[in-house]
Amino acid sequence: MSNDAYLGNPNLKRVNTPVEFTEEQIIEYQKCSEDPLYFMENYVRIVSLDEGLVPFKMYGFQKNIVKTIHNNRFTICKLPRQSGKSTTTISYLLHFALFNPNSNIAILANKSSTARDILGRLQLAYENLPKWLQQGVINWNKGSIELENKSQIIAAATSSSAIRGGSFNIIFLDEFAFVPANIAEMFFSSVYPTISSGKNTKMIIVSTPHGMNQFYKLWVDAQNKRNDYIPIEVHWSEVPGRDEKWKEMTIRNTSEEQFSQEFECEFLGSVDTLISPAKIKNLPYFDPIESQNGLKMFKRPEKGRLYACTVDVARGTNKDYSAFIIFDVTKEENKKIPYEVVCTYKNNEVKPFVLPNIIAQTCKAYNEAHILVEVNDLGQSISEAMHYELEYPNILMTTQKGRAGQLLGAMFSGRGTSLGIRMTKQIKKVGCSNFKTLIEGDKLKINDFNIIEEISTFSRRGNSWQAEEGCNDDLVMCLVIFGWLSNQPYFKELSDMNIRSQMYMEQEKLIEQDMAPFGFMDDGINSDPANEETIDEYGTRWIPVVYKGQ
Repeated sequence: MSNDAYLGNPNLKRVNTPVEFTEEQIIEYQKCSEDPLYFMENYVRIVSLDEGLVPFKMYGFQKNIVKTIHNNRFTICKLPRQSGKSTTTISYLLHFALFNPNSNIAILANKSSTARDILGRLQLAYENLPKWLQQGVINWNKGSIELENKSQIIAAATSSSAIRGGSFNIIFLDEFAFVPANIAEMFFSSVYPTISSGKNTKMIIVSTPHGMNQFYKLWVDAQNKRNDYIPIEVHWSEVPGRDEKWKEMTIRNTSEEQFSQEFECEFLGSVDTLISPAKIKNLPYFDPIESQNGLKMFKRPEKGRLYACTVDVARGTNKDYSAFIIFDVTKEENKKIPYEVVCTYKNNEVKPFVLPNIIAQTCKAYNEAHILVEVNDLGQSISEAMHYELEYPNILMTTQKGRAGQLLGAMFSGRGTSLGIRMTKQIKKVGCSNFKTLIEGDKLKINDFNIIEEISTFSRRGNSWQAEEGCNDDLVMCLVIFGWLSNQPYFKELSDMNIRSQMYMEQEKLIEQDMAPFGFMDDGINSDPANEETIDEYGTRWIPVVYKGQ
């Protein structure tokens, strides 16, 4: 056994092992140092499922990925499954660690085991390098390696605490779309500072799409040049051996939807969402003009405008969030979108005794917006604190009217009256239905990406709708409450806006054509004043028709 081997591994050399370079090796070392592609194609070996250990012969799109990563700080790649995306990236990381002394590199994936598997592939490629290209090994295990030139590579699961406190030259995020939404958001807020301190540090994000989440937002923002990431998209047909026949076989053995997401790289949400996936994909969002501690402002308060706020209260634990949304409900002639989200709040750390002040202070700035609080749990105490202690003037109340259920009313008190709305199966059913109508009828402008993210995982569960496991629906529930609110008679009087009437008038001709009755005609004989054209409370025109000769 060689004394130059690291811990008895003949494929690794230990620290301080002398190396005598030939003239040819010096020339090769210089070529490898200057050109990552030359290094990868000539010296990196990978494991092929069919052929075992083979040289890394790169496809055209893989070369493009390496060039983009090498020449830019921020890169985001949307790639189909099994396209060699991880292999391409770790080959570049290996090159960077060898030829950039004192570099720190982090490999992060949605699971710790996945990150370690990626590091294992890098280690395999390293072990098959010629000894004159290797650095001596200081530390070598499943979770990290450290080389003689002081370069380090670590592997961990993507989390807010994964690499907190460290400074890194490169952070590689693999399959970032599969990281839970709440973790992905916290990760960026805690990890981004670790690379922002350098001028040449890099962030590499590589993933197959998985719904509308943080990866989706970064990708769309990159395409629209709202961030500094360079987007790279690869079609499944660019991978050799994949053609229409392969596509048909894959769909036959999986499903059309699975192929669309994993190979066509479509950003599909859940299958059975309340809002149709096609509509979710086309919902626009914008960066807030101000953002602090969970409060996002998309439009500043304007004098003379009418605002409404719906509130969903949590217990102040990390599992769920307290949230509220402020809507601009001002009636204007020729206004295409009657309702608009102007401010949102979502926080899972705020304590219940602080929340009333935050709500009241924010809503007071929005012309003392009318507030409707969900009072099933702690919401009751929140609503009472704003009403009795803070004396907020515009708390919306409901009253129980027997079989009619809860009705919205003015500031009144009495039997069956509540300082807010009590969420029941019926209220949620009506709220979801109205919310769906508002969104798919283009009557509500969302603005906030966090809302779109929650909508994409708000799906059917039994006979109801709720967030999928591992996701949240706190902002969506504020929208559900608003959906119920928007169709209440008192609210229509308050805002002087009847959405059902407006939507019908816009589609009146189409509806009348679709609903024209078969076998009926007007012979012009009917002249009874009692049967003249009428318009009901919802704005629907009723034209009497009779059978011919009747």
